[in-house]
Amino acid sequence: MAPARLALAGSGLMLSAALAAGPTFRLQPVSDVPLGGTTTRIDGISKVHGVLAIPELARVYASATGSNEVVAIDEGTFKITARIAGGTYPDGMAYAPEVHKLYVSDEHGASETVIDVRTNQRVATIPLGGEVGNSQYDPGTKHVFANVQTRGQLVEIDPATDRVVAHIDLAGADGNHGLLIEPGQRRAFIACEDSHKLLVLDLETRKVTASFNVGEGPDVLAYDPGLRLLYVAAESGIVSVFKAESRQVSPVGGMQIGPNAHVVAVDPDSHQSFFPLKNLGGRTVLRIMSPGTGTSP
Repeated sequence: MAPARLALAGSGLMLSAALAAGPTFRLQPVSDVPLGGTTTRIDGISKVHGVLAIPELARVYASATGSNEVVAIDEGTFKITARIAGGTYPDGMAYAPEVHKLYVSDEHGASETVIDVRTNQRVATIPLGGEVGNSQYDPGTKHVFANVQTRGQLVEIDPATDRVVAHIDLAGADGNHGLLIEPGQRRAFIACEDSHKLLVLDLETRKVTASFNVGEGPDVLAYDPGLRLLYVAAESGIVSVFKAESRQVSPVGGMQIGPNAHVVAVDPDSHQSFFPLKNLGGRTVLRIMSPGTGTSP
């Protein structure tokens, strides 16, 4: 085992004092995959903050805050096919397939940028009245939801009209930035970067039903529907893991993954979790983790 993996398997996986691990939960290192190059592997893109793949188009979109653009990339050739003005700090993205529109959080521009992916043209700007966190598409309502983190609200946008149809006040929210919608359970999970909290929102009642401590600076969330595990990745490098049952959410563990490990994705088939690390001893790597023996649905 490489020295980096030995360190990860040892002190790096110590449970956070704030989160007691469940007796059957384990998260084990699988491998560190070298990514090579710098944090942005495609020439001509500066400071990428959000990435969204649209398989039906064989296209990937990246929000580049270095140039305040949304960049379209061909999935097969990795060539840039379009550049679209993204406001003053483009960040999270959501795709509404019925209307072929991409919704981009303009964090500092206090708005949502709307792009028609058929033409790669900006077709609307939706004012949201505050600094915007991440955006998510809800297949249940076919609406887009976005965090307005300076107002402690989640706004609901109808893609048919590109208008805000609801402002949802989030009790206890402080810097609500990260967002994940679990349509099957009709819940939204919201990560508050200023208070280091995870909020659970019932999408039917529009009420916050639970709040939990997470690692400092929570950002991206991911959900494994098979094991019903919710991952909350933080700027501090801590990932907080929760069991998200249909009627109850409960913490099962918290551990240090690596420096600045604030992005996470989960493969629902293998149940592996993936953490891109931009600077691990001067290298860019993809850290792959897996729930160990004993973790059960």
